Amino acid sequence: MIGEIQALVNDYLRWLGDNTALRQLDDWVEITTPCLDRHNDCLQIYVRRGADGYLLSDDGYIIDDLEASGCRIETDKRRALLQAILNGFGARLDDDGKAIVIGASKHNFSMQKHNILQAMLAVNDMFYLSSPHTPSLFIESVAHWFDECGVRYTANVKFAGTSGYDHFFDFAIPKSRRAPERVVRAFNAPRRDNAQNFAFAWIDTRKVRPPESRAYAVLNDAETDVPSPVLQSMQEYDVRPIPWSRRKRHREELAA
Repeated sequence: MIGEIQALVNDYLRWLGDNTALRQLDDWVEITTPCLDRHNDCLQIYVRRGADGYLLSDDGYIIDDLEASGCRIETDKRRALLQAILNGFGARLDDDGKAIVIGASKHNFSMQKHNILQAMLAVNDMFYLSSPHTPSLFIESVAHWFDECGVRYTANVKFAGTSGYDHFFDFAIPKSRRAPERVVRAFNAPRRDNAQNFAFAWIDTRKVRPPESRAYAVLNDAETDVPSPVLQSMQEYDVRPIPWSRRKRHREELAA
């Protein structure tokens, strides 16, 4: 089993390298990655050398795209959640409050490139489909439901994987006498690309977690049905999908 999981991790890392392209733009280098946004366009990040190493930036793409879709991050609650997401990946907003940026050295460049991509995907997913008048975001709904059901959890956890990369999970439910450790990620806009991203995070970390640990994905199907490729991708890698409309079926196993 270990050899099989390691092969999957290696295949994923090889795929990342083989499908990454570089282009010089004055003082910046544009990196086009195989990770897709909600428009099925490849995510791009920009890198330039600074006095203390390198600066990586999304050039404001994620925030601009959300605002163009009518989702403004202007309330205190949304700004606090955005800051919590960025903190989880060691990223921040630039001085203009638009671009997601992160610093890197020669020694941790790969890790920081991974972190800014994860931050971009997380921010995009967390706020997409949330209109300016929506009182709460999907992750807040999940946390509220956990509280109602008596689910014991720690929010915003990070685990290191066998690849050396860190992976961010929305919730970790500790082991009890009746159930093993469970990690959970909430998907506001379930798509195949973020399902595959979560699958990699899970297979990369499960080897260093207790062997009986489980992974769950809570999927927002309030706006639209969850595409079958999303469910298939997760099930192939032993991630247990929970459509929001069917969450009551999983109440006991999460609260155990």
